[in-house]
Amino acid sequence: MSEKQEKRDYKETLNLPQTDFPMKANLAQKEPELLNFWEEKKIYKARLTQNQNKEKFTLHDGPPYANGSIHFGHILNKVLKDFIVKYQNLKGNFSAYVPGWDCHGLPIEHQVDKELKKKKLAQDSLSIRKACREYARRFVNIQKEEFKRLGIFGHWEDPYLTMNYDYEATIAEELATLVEKGLVYKGAKPVHWCTHCRTALAEAEVEYEQHVSPSIYVKFESVSNPETISKKLKDRKVSYLIWTTTPWTLPANVALAIHPKFMYVALDMGDEVYLVAEGLLDQLRQKLNLQEERILDRIPASQLEGLKAKHPFLNRLSPLIFSEHVTLEAGTGIVHIAPGHGQEDYEVGQRYNLPNLNPVDPSGLFTKEVGVPAYEGQFVLKANHQILEDLKNSGHLIKYQEFSHSYPHCWRCKKPVIFRSTPQYFISMQKNELRSKALEAIRQSEWIPHWGRERIYGMVEKRPDWCISRQRSWGVPIMGFQCQNCQHTLLDAKVLRHIAQGFRQNGADYYFEKEAEELLPPNTRCPQCQATSWIKENDILDVWFDSGVSFAAVLEKREELKDQADLYLEGSDQHRGWFHSSLLASVASRDRAPYKAVLTHGFVVDKDGKKYSKSAKNYTPPEKLIKASGAELLRLWVAAEDYRNDIRFSNEILARLKESYRKIRNTARFLLGNLQDFDPVKHHIAYEKRSQLDRWAYGQLQGLIKKTDQAFKNYEFHTIYHTLN
Repeated sequence: MSEKQEKRDYKETLNLPQTDFPMKANLAQKEPELLNFWEEKKIYKARLTQNQNKEKFTLHDGPPYANGSIHFGHILNKVLKDFIVKYQNLKGNFSAYVPGWDCHGLPIEHQVDKELKKKKLAQDSLSIRKACREYARRFVNIQKEEFKRLGIFGHWEDPYLTMNYDYEATIAEELATLVEKGLVYKGAKPVHWCTHCRTALAEAEVEYEQHVSPSIYVKFESVSNPETISKKLKDRKVSYLIWTTTPWTLPANVALAIHPKFMYVALDMGDEVYLVAEGLLDQLRQKLNLQEERILDRIPASQLEGLKAKHPFLNRLSPLIFSEHVTLEAGTGIVHIAPGHGQEDYEVGQRYNLPNLNPVDPSGLFTKEVGVPAYEGQFVLKANHQILEDLKNSGHLIKYQEFSHSYPHCWRCKKPVIFRSTPQYFISMQKNELRSKALEAIRQSEWIPHWGRERIYGMVEKRPDWCISRQRSWGVPIMGFQCQNCQHTLLDAKVLRHIAQGFRQNGADYYFEKEAEELLPPNTRCPQCQATSWIKENDILDVWFDSGVSFAAVLEKREELKDQADLYLEGSDQHRGWFHSSLLASVASRDRAPYKAVLTHGFVVDKDGKKYSKSAKNYTPPEKLIKASGAELLRLWVAAEDYRNDIRFSNEILARLKESYRKIRNTARFLLGNLQDFDPVKHHIAYEKRSQLDRWAYGQLQGLIKKTDQAFKNYEFHTIYHTLN
């Protein structure tokens, strides 16, 4: 063997894969370089320019609150949207993504309150508003950079903000349109009220949590001649039994409701007679341990209507009235009615022209109107104890026990809320057939998953009128004015549009900076008494109205977007939130839904199915994961999971995703290495001349492409991940 042959490197005789594509990803370091490259080359804008004359596909971004750094729910939501927008653009459609932020309302003001603490007491409304605007702007910028770090394409240099002057003017103009159509009215009716935040809440701002309430059975003594109830009750002491879990509402009681079709029974309890619904008798025997009772008579409801009972501790009579909301599910079949503290009570109270009592102030304290000096100044939920003691001492309390049930809580402060009747502004669900039109729009829209249609349909079908006023500082004012002479409330479309012009120049602060006379058109007269002196109201609009009119403020004003979005995509909680408010606002003003299709995703949970949040012990902030491992793994996590259900996230899941990512990356590296000397011009072989194995491989590839394309069209991204993996 020659010396030259001995020194030969035999690996040079092997045709091994060669590529510059590195084996190690170094995502945390490489991703920022890639993002900078995209930004320098304006890749997103270049793609839109290439597709500018093609068919539009508009995914409208639901605005997150600008009140903190992003969490895993944000990542899930924004990455799903990015998959869709990039797919549509790669398919040749024109798909612009305009991100937005919800900047008004309690979520922002709540955080500012925390920062100001005691200083807030010394702040006027304008100072609070300025602090809220600065806070929102700060977190818009923070979240914007966090979203961009996830590799999401969009109009980041020109997002929409609900606090932008033009947007605020549009909110006022959309309200004016609904006022013009006669949909907005002011009325004193019970609404969810947060005593801690001191404001009305809409249904979408209420969360239901377990709560322990006192469950009590109370007797109301009849003052009617017993023989008018039944001849068999001559000379007997008769009482009507009621059941309630809100003893604090008893001071506002003005009636007792019975069902017009129920049969009631008179129970002989020895010294007195109890009246209850016959259909609940077996249940009551167990709950009240009725041992010796016997039925004296069966009495139809028609014989009871109009009779009166004595209030347990107030000098007031409560008439018996009919109401269909009385059921045989629980209680006694006789319902205590306090129109100031319940929607159904209010509705039946309206029919019977009952007083709408509300002896409770904004902080939840009893006022002197409560009628019992000992209760005045007490917080209503704490007053339950005193009321129970008084009922027990007077002999009106039949039974008491604690009752755990689902109860409304404030979405921000997480404290229990109450129903409280106050003057508020509402959008009528009946006027202009808003409810029926909204239900029809739901039927005409596509819902993904399909159960979303039934969910929102049931909500709209049963919901009360929309309470749109809030007693806070940070938001767009409703712009109602009260006549100083006759107290008539003026909410006029022309006035709203007049003031909206000031918003376009100076923002909604314009309203709070000016006096009533400066805001109103010259010589505005009261339509009731012709007076010209006005007091401006300072209630702001429900923040859900702000985001709900984004179709008008964003879709209809940006040339790159369609007037009606192809898709809204948010978490499943938005059936009662943004999907809901957007639907009502659009149907009320445009007679159509603002979207063609609605897609919902679940919530992020830990490996055990519990909420994955900052309060969880094993929670890792996303920015920490991105800094350590890059954002691509989080994008892969979104792609791998079936988002229609709740999505699990944990360090163990992340570890498995790293292995999947390595497999995908190394497969790509191997393929690139094999193609290092391939020239498609020189080496292309016509399909019919390829070997059987090559044609089989080509068929497999086309099958994968077809399956992937269909999965993108169906928004089933996890199918793509598992097929590829």
